[in-house]
Amino acid sequence: QLQLVESGGGLVQPGGSLRLSCAASGFTLDYYNIGWFRQAPGKEREGVSCISGDLRTYYADSVKGRFSISRDNAKNTVYLQMNSLRPEDTGVYYCALDLCSLGYVSKQQIDLTSWGQGTQVTVSS
Repeated sequence: QLQLVESGGGLVQPGGSLRLSCAASGFTLDYYNIGWFRQAPGKEREGVSCISGDLRTYYADSVKGRFSISRDNAKNTVYLQMNSLRPEDTGVYYCALDLCSLGYVSKQQIDLTSWGQGTQVTVSS
């Protein structure tokens, strides 16, 4: 009933760009913080960026200056524009409901949070 769905991932060369989308169904995103997280194979899930209901934005040091988060409440969607992509950006990208964390995410927090299914981003030549 309540779903968060990521899309827009794919294979891109280093230096390239992708725009990820996080679309909500069954509820509206207007008043929620929405976070973007990523998880590389064998790595812990980590926060990348988040945006608040009043449009404050936050970025991990590893992506600031390259990524940009935005939201379109009329479309019930949050976006992550990713530029100047690097191989270390590779991973499954998830959006999360009401979670704004820029560090690694604990197992407990993962279980307490509503996530989408994830979208794969691969940066490789």
